Amino acid sequence: MAMAADDIAAMIRAALPDASVEIRDLAGDGNHYAASVTSAAFAGKSKVQQHQMVYAALKGRMGGELHALALTTSAK
Repeated sequence: MAMAADDIAAMIRAALPDASVEIRDLAGDGNHYAASVTSAAFAGKSKVQQHQMVYAALKGRMGGELHALALTTSAK
């Protein structure tokens, strides 16, 4: 089952309330997305740590409901 882009954005914003989130459906299939996330919570964190924070926000849905997510993260 695919995940809607709005659901992905809402989950990220729930975990990172100040985040600016942009989600793009890369293949038009609801399974392959790209996300750009900017949050002050990323300050002082490595890219790996930033990505882990986003994956944690998705609560285990990566690899299941959400097949692929290309991430771009940055601190505000």
